[in-house]
Amino acid sequence: MSTTEQKQQTPTPAEIPFTTPVVMKNYVTDTGKILPRKYTHLTAKHQRAITKTIKHSRNMLLAQ
Repeated sequence: MSTTEQKQQTPTPAEIPFTTPVVMKNYVTDTGKILPRKYTHLTAKHQRAITKTIKHSRNMLLAQ
């Protein structure tokens, strides 16, 4: 792979911006509850980041 090519990578849960509620939809139930690690299969570090991002989004009234 040359240096001009860049791989398209999906962002890790820690890198998901709070302004994208569509992406965060995978980590929340229909009623708005945050899914536990058991169902998201995330590491503890990423689960904390997702939780923080979702709560930040809620406070900014971006997510339901």
